[in-house]
Amino acid sequence: MTTIAKQTLLLDVRKSLESSGAPDAKLEAALVKILAAFDCPVGTIHTLDPKSGLLALRARRGIPDIILDKVKLIPIGKGMAGIAAERKQPVQVCNLQTDSSGVAKPGAKETKMEGTITAPMLKHGELRGTLGVAKPIPYEFNEEETALLMELGALIADLAT
Repeated sequence: MTTIAKQTLLLDVRKSLESSGAPDAKLEAALVKILAAFDCPVGTIHTLDPKSGLLALRARRGIPDIILDKVKLIPIGKGMAGIAAERKQPVQVCNLQTDSSGVAKPGAKETKMEGTITAPMLKHGELRGTLGVAKPIPYEFNEEETALLMELGALIADLAT
């Protein structure tokens, strides 16, 4: 992705988050822009609920209804989002369908996605949630893409939580 494309994406996501409307609708609009830029049909934004300590699903695209109950609330340390949150580091799987690392929950295969990454959303080093995107092909997100997802996550954490 070119520098101009990155800057445009960051600006578009910022505009979505700063627009008027319901908070979850703004997160959904931001997620749609992120997924388009990364050519990913599936994605989620979870925010950390300080009372329960769980990651709560706030925006989603392409998540099958059959697993929706499993991803609505995620404990820290469980599944890709929970591990990314716990480590405060991105977690990725090149092929979710064949992965045996134990990073992804078994139900994650129901998404039919393969290349997937979840980045923590950090504000001043504090966990605010996670941003996950996925592709239907085996794929390893490179350092530049991972850094951009972290930057997008920080922007979401700063403006939406």
